[in-house]
Order: sequence, then C-alpha cells, then structure tokens
Amino acid sequence: MRFIMSYIERIQTDLKKAMLSKESDNVRTLRMLIAKLREKKIELKSEPEEKDEIAVLKKEAKERQDSIETYLRAGRHDLAEQEKQELELIQTYLPEEMGDEDLVKLITKIVRETGATSPADMGRVMGAAMNAVAGRADGKRVQTIVKKTLGV
Repeated sequence: MRFIMSYIERIQTDLKKAMLSKESDNVRTLRMLIAKLREKKIELKSEPEEKDEIAVLKKEAKERQDSIETYLRAGRHDLAEQEKQELELIQTYLPEEMGDEDLVKLITKIVRETGATSPADMGRVMGAAMNAVAGRADGKRVQTIVKKTLGV
C-alpha cells in the first residue's frame, strides 16, 4: 500500500485547486508538467521512480531558466516574467538543493569508496555522485567539486 504521493499525484491535486481558484497561469504550467510526467511513464513503459520524476521536473526548470536568459537578452521582459513564474512553480516540487558542505562530504566519500586518484577516474566518480545526489544538486556543481577533489 502506498502512502507517499507521487509527483504526478501532487501536481494533479494542485491542478484541481488552481482550477477552482481560476489561476490560469498555474493551470497551464501544471497541465504541462502532468503531460511531461505522463510522457516519461510512456517512455519507461512503467511507473516512473521518484528520481525519474525529479529528472523531468529539473529538465523543465532548466528549460525555463534558459528561456529567461534568452528573453532578457532579446529585451522581452514580459515573456521572461512569465517564464520566471513558471520556474517558481516548478521549483516548489523539486527537492531542496544540497548545500556545498554536504556535497563536498558526499563526493569525498565517493572518491574514497571508488578508489579514484586521478582525473582519469572522473567519469566513475561523476556517475556515482549523480546517482547519490538524485536531483538534489545541479550537475555543474557536482562536476566542479569532483574536479577540485581529484585535482583537475
């Protein structure tokens, strides 16, 4: 018996609330997230795990971040603002980011466990680190800390 709501269930519940409150911007964003999560389910041909759902949400957040930068460079502040609102809503579903201190501890532990000693071991460490953080840290942050730890 499942007691924890999946991301899609939480978003569907929030969609109903947004529809009743007539929050059209939120309704549009939540429907898009549900569609993306359902696409992932179809792609996997089974119920997605939490890490798969987080990956979908992170991808959508990253797309919004990139769009904001593009719109601001083009002087389209109205569209950038819309993307910011969508990004803020998406971020409410993402797990809290790991702090740098916790991330350094985790990566140091992974380096020790894998026996990594040189930059040649970076791929092995990155794979283990990305699995361990499970969406709680950006890949670029992880990569930067792994490089520092391995002396790259």
